[in-house]
Amino acid sequence: MTEIYHKNQRRVLVTGGTRGIGKQIALAFKENGDNVVVGYANNVETAQKFEKEHGIKTFKWDVSDFKQCQSIISKIKEALGGEIEILINNAGITRDKMLHKQEYDNWLQVISSDLTSVFNMSRLVIENMRTAQYGRIINISSVNANGAVGQTNYSAAKAGIEGFTKSLALESAKLGITVNAIAPGYIETEMVSAVPKDILESIIAKVPANRLGKAEEIAQTALFLASPPASFITGAIIPVNGGLHM
Repeated sequence: MTEIYHKNQRRVLVTGGTRGIGKQIALAFKENGDNVVVGYANNVETAQKFEKEHGIKTFKWDVSDFKQCQSIISKIKEALGGEIEILINNAGITRDKMLHKQEYDNWLQVISSDLTSVFNMSRLVIENMRTAQYGRIINISSVNANGAVGQTNYSAAKAGIEGFTKSLALESAKLGITVNAIAPGYIETEMVSAVPKDILESIIAKVPANRLGKAEEIAQTALFLASPPASFITGAIIPVNGGLHM
C-alpha cells in the first residue's frame, strides 16, 4: 500500500527515470498526485514506451554535460508549469574494472555521469529553491560508496555524492530546503538480473535479509524524504540494503 503525501501538486524531476529505480521513483510520485517529468540518456524506444504507458513526459539529454543541462532545464520547467521543487538525482552508469586495468575514459565517464551530474542539476535548481525557501533534493548513492572490488570509479563517485549531499544540506537547512541521499544495496533491477545466477546467489547470501531489494522500496524511501513529515531530516544518508552495511 502506497503512503500518500500531499503538498498541493509538487513539481518533480527524476533523472535516469525511465528504467529501474528511477522509473519506480517517478511512478511513486505520480501516484502521490505530483507533477512528474523524467530524464534519460540513450534508449529512445524505452523512453517512448514509458511515456505512452505512464503518461509521464520524458526528456533526453546528457546529465554530465552542464551546457546540455542548462539548455533542457527551461523546457522541463515549461512542461511542469513552474520551477522544479523536488529533484531526484538518480542517473548514473557503471564501468567496472580493476584499477590496474581501467582506462582513463572509463574513470572519467563514471565520475562525470554519476557525480558531476549531481552538481550540474543541483546547481540549476538550488537558486530558485533558496528564493522560494522550499525544496527537496534526493541523491541516489550506493552501498558501494563504502568500496567494492572493481569499482574504484563508481565507489569514488558515490562517496562523493554523499559528501556533496551533506555539504549542500548544511548550506540550505535554514531556507526550508532538505538535501538527503539514499544508499541502495543490491536491488532487483534489469542490471542485477543480468548477473550470472551463481554470482547472484553469492551476493544474496551476504545480505542479512537474504534477498534482493525492490525498486519500489527505494521509491517509497524517496517519497517519504520529500514529504512534510520528513522536513527535519537533512544531510542524511539513508541505507536501504537489507543489513548488508550498517
